[in-house]
Amino acid sequence: MDAPSAQLHLELRDALVRSLATRRPLLHHLNADTSWLLQVPRPASAVKHGSRIYYNILIDPWFVGGQSDVAKWFSQQWHAVESKVKSIVEVEDLIRQVETLAGGLRMGKGSLRKSNVEAMADIETLIDVVAVSHEFTDHCHRDTLLEVHPNVPVFATEKAATLIESFKHFHTVIPTPTFTEEAADWRSYSLSPLPTWLSIARLTASGDALYYHSALLICFSTHAFLPPTPKKRSSLLIHDEPSNYAASEAAECVIYSPHGIPHTSLTPIAVADPPLHTLAFLHGLHDVKISTAQQLNLGAKNGVLAQQLLRAKYWVGTHDEIKIGGGMIGWFLRRRIWTFEEALKEAIAEAGGRGIADSEWSNVKFVEIKNGESQVLE
Repeated sequence: MDAPSAQLHLELRDALVRSLATRRPLLHHLNADTSWLLQVPRPASAVKHGSRIYYNILIDPWFVGGQSDVAKWFSQQWHAVESKVKSIVEVEDLIRQVETLAGGLRMGKGSLRKSNVEAMADIETLIDVVAVSHEFTDHCHRDTLLEVHPNVPVFATEKAATLIESFKHFHTVIPTPTFTEEAADWRSYSLSPLPTWLSIARLTASGDALYYHSALLICFSTHAFLPPTPKKRSSLLIHDEPSNYAASEAAECVIYSPHGIPHTSLTPIAVADPPLHTLAFLHGLHDVKISTAQQLNLGAKNGVLAQQLLRAKYWVGTHDEIKIGGGMIGWFLRRRIWTFEEALKEAIAEAGGRGIADSEWSNVKFVEIKNGESQVLE
């Protein structure tokens, strides 16, 4: 590497280190569809010298190969765009690189702190938990999941949990609890072996018997500058809290809804106690139906209405890859590809007829994180 190239490489690395030094969550899009890695920075009290900085949540992993539901003659799909990440080994490598950079504040000329690297050397896996949103195999992909270390706990909906348990691979499979208005304390859903500063639950819609239009709700209290809230002990908390648990901190959340959750079903977030600040909302733009009979993906118009309520700092598109399809069901799929601008314009026009001012929509913004791209959630 010549001197100018070496200097550019060093400057790029330093820029990444400065960005990671903010200790904010990182969101990585692992394919063109709906596989994600969410890296949540551990609270300062949980990070000791040389220990890992991030808590790593792998969401709906499916990288290569096909997927089929019911039977191949009925429905089968393949990625149309090659996944930037093709295996769990590559996920582990990504995590290792981020940890090395985040823990690698410069010591002298270009050297990285070695203790962080050495601390990871003996760890069997750097993935802390897998979250599966649905039992359908584009979310619950057997071959990809079997690449994950069996010691990694899996949180999955009831049907997905039953399917994953049938693999006889993972030691811990936990059905994801439903977050409700009646039990609106996010800490109540921090089920062991999760750390007490993080919980995984789901939001559901009334009348949605198959829980197709549901959402994963990932909450965490790691941001030192969120407004303080009083501690509220819940009977649902099933494991002990450490003595250094920061009970006065409010929490942020990431809401992941690959098929869309009706905006009217987001009231539990509005009444959460302690309050929840929605950092990122993952919801697609495409409106997908089976003929005119069943709505599959709710699309951009619902996303606009949901974002108007949530006021998430980042609305991120997901599950919009137009995959290569086979089987009978493909003949009946109907897809409308909305742009964010089209959906926002139509939603504002409709709201104007109901007397909602245009200024109410100023918070509705959209961020595209493409296949293989990452975003610091500042």
